Formats: sequence, C-alpha cells, structure tokens
Amino acid sequence: MSQPLEFDATRLPCPHMGASHEAWRKSLRSFVDAEIAPNINEWDEAGAFPRELHQKAAAVGLLGLGFPEEFGGVKDGVDLFHSIIASEELSRAGSGGLVAGLMTHGIGLPPIIALGGDEIKQRIAPSVLAGEKLIALCITEPGGGSDVANIKTKATRKGDHYVVNGEKTFITTGCRADYLTVAVRTGGEGAGGLSFLLIEADRPGVSRTRLAKMGWWMSDTASIHFDDVEVPAQNLIGQENAGFAGIVTNFNMERLTMAAQAIAFSRVCIEDAAAWARERQTFGKPLAKHQVIRHKFAEMVRMVNASTAYLDNCTWQVQNGASPIADLSLLKVQATRCMEFCAREAMQILGGAGFMRGCRVERIYREVRVMAIGGGSEEIMNDLAARQMGL
Repeated sequence: MSQPLEFDATRLPCPHMGASHEAWRKSLRSFVDAEIAPNINEWDEAGAFPRELHQKAAAVGLLGLGFPEEFGGVKDGVDLFHSIIASEELSRAGSGGLVAGLMTHGIGLPPIIALGGDEIKQRIAPSVLAGEKLIALCITEPGGGSDVANIKTKATRKGDHYVVNGEKTFITTGCRADYLTVAVRTGGEGAGGLSFLLIEADRPGVSRTRLAKMGWWMSDTASIHFDDVEVPAQNLIGQENAGFAGIVTNFNMERLTMAAQAIAFSRVCIEDAAAWARERQTFGKPLAKHQVIRHKFAEMVRMVNASTAYLDNCTWQVQNGASPIADLSLLKVQATRCMEFCAREAMQILGGAGFMRGCRVERIYREVRVMAIGGGSEEIMNDLAARQMGL
C-alpha cells in the first residue's frame, strides 16, 4: 500500500467494479469534498443541514441513482455497485445523520416505484428525485419495530377516501418530509392486512414531534400522529392488503446499503486513528510503533476485509436477481459489529482527542447503536437468518 491505512487503501479490490464505477466514485467524491465535508461539524452542531443540499445532490445524479429515467432517475448503465459506492463516499464524510437525512428517499420512494400505479408515480417521483420534495418511510410504531406484521395504525375506507388513525415513531426525516409513505392496516390481523398509503404531511390531523437523539443530530427523527386524517383512495400504493411483500423487499435493500455505510465508517475510523498514531509521540516514539497499537490496526483491517468481501458477494447476488435474505441479515450484523469494533479501537487510539466533538471518530462512535438497531436489530437479524436456514 503506497498510502497505508488511508480510506482508499482499506477497500479490497472488487472484481465487479469497472471504469464506470471508478468514474462515478471520482465524481461523487468531488461533490462530497466540495459541498458536504467542510460543513459536517457545523451542520451536526446545528442539528440540520440545508434543504437545498437535496437539489444539489439531484444535480450530480445522486438522488436519481438507480431510479427510472422517466421520473428523472439515472438507470442506464447503473447497477447496485454504483449505489454501494454512493454509500461509501457519503459515509467518508463521517456522518450517518447526513447519509440518513439526504438519502431518505432511498427507502421512502421505492414502494411507490415498485407497487404504485402510473398516476401516483408521476405525481410524486419527479419532484422527489429533483430534490424539490422530501419523502419519509413510516413503518415503526411505539409498540413495535421489526414486528411489522403487527402494525396497528389503521386506515378505514369510507367512500372515496381512507381515514387514518395511529402513530409512527423513529421516523427519519419525519419532520421535514412533504410526503409520508405509511404502512397501515387496511384489513385483518397479521401480514395479510397491511397496505401502503401515501399521506401528504400537511393534511389536517397529521402532527409531528422531533425527537432528541444520541447521534444522527443533523437528521431529524420524528414521532408522527395521525388523528382522523382523510386521505384520497387514489393515494393507495399498490393493492389493498398487499403491502407486506413491499415492506420486506424494502428492508432487504436498506440492510444492504446500511452494511456498506457501516463498513465505510469503519474505514474512516482506521484512517483517522492511523494518522494520529503516526504523529502522536509516546515514550519517545510514535504511537504506531508500539506493538499493542499495531495489533489493533491489524484486527480492524481484518474485520473490514472480511466484511467487505461479504458485502460485495451479497451485492453481486442481489444484482443477479437473488434474494439472499439470510446473507443480507448476517451481513448487516457483520458490518455493524465491525463498525462497533473499529469505532471502539479508534477511540482508544485517539484517547482524549477522540473524545472531543468535531472529530469523525467521536461522531461515528455515537452512531454505532443506531446502525446496529435500525433496519433490523442484531437479534432480529440473527433469528431471521436462522429461520431462513430451516432451524
């Protein structure tokens, strides 16, 4: 390695990436370095980033990546590895809150594209992919997270509209969103009674409360109440009582991209800790010359390499039409445990310097838990994988 332990040097070569992927990485890195990285600390302390960043991201093709071109997306010549690169380059800035807030359409819009009719897709997708409107996915409820089959928020059909009552919580971009993609119960108990409903956030009866969090400060997270909210029946996304499959598919992609982010955050931790260890003098020599410190780096790189290989394999499987639920579940666990280990070890190496705000490692350390819980907790992921194995 000509540049030992820097961000690029800790990414294993991927046999599935070619010239177009490297060109995309170079273009996106220029955008992140110019528009995002210099402002991360300020935005984190302010608890928000400028809304116009969405439009800037749309202009460079980031928001539309992988979405149909008829709605303003970028589909031709794009595969899942381009999306993995997007996750890695955004994470390089060292803020999960930035990634979650800027890319919230990545979980809010796919159910509309996958399940919705032409009218609702044409009405919603173009403005979202242009960065003009924001959309949030609303699944989690106060009484349950991963147990989506028991969603309680109810949508009752009354003539040409639905009346929605219930509550969602831990909703990313819940306060800023213009549109809400809401999992609701339109039928009986269990998975067979669930639907997706598009709810405009300014409808009467919708109220939102911003939640204070350990990390992801610049990404708003909300509890949303629906009190007799009237929603036109044309806002139904797909068929009534057929939303569960869409929820599960959405989770699979969310877990893949979260794994890519977690591994990239691990590489950030290695990079910053290595830079510090090379400069910090202790007992008459650089910190990096102490064997116990060198072993920490060896362990971090070992975990990153294993996680990256698993990531690339899972991405290749999905790219080729597979739905490896067990592998995607285990990948997320592997990636977030890698992130937790690297954040812990990097913090130890940085010592007091890592405890200070404004440090990428400090921010990543605060965000470990949300990565390990969000999108499916480690316990849920392990149990889901075991069940997929027939146990």
